[in-house]
Amino acid sequence: MLQQTQASRIAERLPLFLEQFPTLPHLAAASNSQMIRAWRGLGYNSRALRLRDAARAIVERHDGVVPSSIETLRALPGLGPYTAAAIACFAYGKRVVVMDVNVRRVYSRLAVQQVLTSDVLDNHRLDAFAQSIIPARSSADWHHAVMDLGATVCTARSPQCTQCPLSQHCPSKGALRYVPKQKRTEPSFRGEPNRLWRGRIVDVLRTAHKGVTQRGLFATITGTRLDNTDDAAWLQGIIAALRRDGIVHPTRLELAD
Repeated sequence: MLQQTQASRIAERLPLFLEQFPTLPHLAAASNSQMIRAWRGLGYNSRALRLRDAARAIVERHDGVVPSSIETLRALPGLGPYTAAAIACFAYGKRVVVMDVNVRRVYSRLAVQQVLTSDVLDNHRLDAFAQSIIPARSSADWHHAVMDLGATVCTARSPQCTQCPLSQHCPSKGALRYVPKQKRTEPSFRGEPNRLWRGRIVDVLRTAHKGVTQRGLFATITGTRLDNTDDAAWLQGIIAALRRDGIVHPTRLELAD
């Protein structure tokens, strides 16, 4: 939930989500449409489906117990290296490298002098450096501290070096220069990214009691009529992508079960 979503929103929505799905078996039994409705306002809907798929795998393969080994966790649907390492570290206290964007930035600046605030080391060097400094015990506390340091002091754009408890050991202290990154272009329609239009479409379908037509859907999300082939092709492409993600039924235009 916390991926690209404000923590304050998660604090509000997580209790409601846990009330609806109090156990892994409850989560594993949820349909696509139930998950998408419960996930409203929490980011990409496909993450909700992967979370449910992981719960199903845990129930079916591991008797409902979340695995503790990174290798087994990585075999679950939707779990990448960061999530697997975070579970092993924070839930089971294992001494493993947990590398989120804040940790990556702090380690890069501590290991070698960086010139730009956006500079980071490659994964191989970062992993080696992390392994050399993670304490033998209290790995979870250590990672919480480094994440907090990166989020509040050793920030992406304006690092507060004079306030940093590691400044005496940091070769990058006072040497960092911020240069704005050129924004990457992404597929858009009428000046807005397609990912936002996807969210609007799903929001319409969440509240629809039955399927809607493409023309009706287009009018609802844009406020204009669907009256040219380019607009129709764009909408059909968005619907096709949502269908591939298991979110909508393309023929009836409603949330998938």
